[in-house]
Amino acid sequence: MVKIRLARVGSKKNAIYRVVVADSRSPRDGRTIETIGRYNPQTDPSIVEIDLVKADEWIANGAQPTNAVRRLMTIVRRREAEPVAAA
Repeated sequence: MVKIRLARVGSKKNAIYRVVVADSRSPRDGRTIETIGRYNPQTDPSIVEIDLVKADEWIANGAQPTNAVRRLMTIVRRREAEPVAAA
């Protein structure tokens, strides 16, 4: 089964994650099929960037997002739906 999940790339006590598509049997930071985004919880506000078009294509093809990735995708969808404030 293919999963959409987080892969840690940050240094010790400095967690930064990539949102990746990977086989469910591969290790967390192991071989991936494709990188579709990134997540940095260290900044304020947190940086969440996910290519929703690619994510939706993978989900349509049977990939299962983890709970953490599902939450991040809803955050990105809400940010895109917000109207842009005029300066």
